[in-house]
Amino acid sequence: MMASIPDPEGRSAIIIPVYNHGRTVEAVVREASALHLPIYVVDDGSTDDGPRILRRIPGIHLLRHRVNRGKGAALLTGMRAAAATAHWAITLDADGQHHPRDARALMAALKPGARPIVVGVRTHMLDSGAPWTSRSGREFSNFWVRLAGGARIKDSQSGFRIYPLPEVLNLGVCAMRYQFEVEVLVRAAWQRIPVIQVPIDVTYQKGSERVSHFRPFIDFMRNSATFSRLIFQRILNARPGRSRRGDARASKTR
Repeated sequence: MMASIPDPEGRSAIIIPVYNHGRTVEAVVREASALHLPIYVVDDGSTDDGPRILRRIPGIHLLRHRVNRGKGAALLTGMRAAAATAHWAITLDADGQHHPRDARALMAALKPGARPIVVGVRTHMLDSGAPWTSRSGREFSNFWVRLAGGARIKDSQSGFRIYPLPEVLNLGVCAMRYQFEVEVLVRAAWQRIPVIQVPIDVTYQKGSERVSHFRPFIDFMRNSATFSRLIFQRILNARPGRSRRGDARASKTR
């Protein structure tokens, strides 16, 4: 049996966004349950057998969107619910690519008094059977995160992370789909929230077992729109007189 996760503050929760992952979500949730932390599963309007499967899993906080609103919206729903009792949100995907036990390594990267975002960097993606769209998409977004003023990061699309609450909830992230995970890194850098990177393993389902919601053209356009908006905002905030006023507004919201 997996030992409890090191959680010195006793204030961490796991958030798992789900959209049509009925084949894999039960195994993911049950493995995550071995960490002995509260688990918030957010069903983002699934139309498969997932909702029925989730209802039979005891001991989880099950939240549901009536219609699909996007991964970012599901993460925010889970974060807002968890923030009532938690200081940290550990997020991981429901498709089985992540190993919940690696949350221990992410938590070990936290130091007393620090409030960073911790990102699990997927290693050996090629050996793990990652599709070319995942590998090329990661490099694409890594470049644009940096150009928009974010940290120099190796895996800006990884969904296995630790977020400090309520700092992330106050960043004002606009993207509500997969772009949430890249926008949050850019806005965190603007607010001087550090990012720590920790290597993790991944396992990709093959063939008909793998569920992917990636749509190359639509997601490319959404990514481009998100980065264009962030770069424009960065340029605007860099104009004389804008940075100080922006800092003042940010300080009032803390």
